[in-house]
Amino acid sequence: MTDVHPGQRVAMLADAQNLYHTARSLYTRNIDYASLLEEGVNDRELTRAIAYVIRAEAEDEESFFEALVDIGFETKIKDIKTFGDGSKKADWDVGMSLDAVTLADHVDTVVLCTGDGDFSRLCRHLKHEGCKVEIMAFRESTADELIEAADTFRDLSEEQETFLL
Repeated sequence: MTDVHPGQRVAMLADAQNLYHTARSLYTRNIDYASLLEEGVNDRELTRAIAYVIRAEAEDEESFFEALVDIGFETKIKDIKTFGDGSKKADWDVGMSLDAVTLADHVDTVVLCTGDGDFSRLCRHLKHEGCKVEIMAFRESTADELIEAADTFRDLSEEQETFLL
């Protein structure tokens, strides 16, 4: 089930924090979200594109969120949580998983843009439900179990000129 054809309905779910931190730490560059969306959809029928972002009160973050919308992503925004000991946490694992399971009945392919191994169980579930699962992430920071659970894996590191700004 690795064939790509124009009639396939695609949902793209992008873990913006995972992509951002990996691109910054490996290459000191940013993700080209327009290329990510275009290449991930691959001339198929886009049903939904969702970027999961964290509001950290950083400079220019609102303009980044607006740019994602202009590109074609719906943004889901979560505020970062600061705990009493000063530690901070924010992730979208549960939200992305719930959205993927909900969308599974409406698409043929789910493109997950993350390297987080926590999504390997989700991949297996989506495949069981009849969806093709594609992963787009940086190989250096992608869990082996996620790659193994998906139908296809596209290494963004091998195409830096396409996916990085």
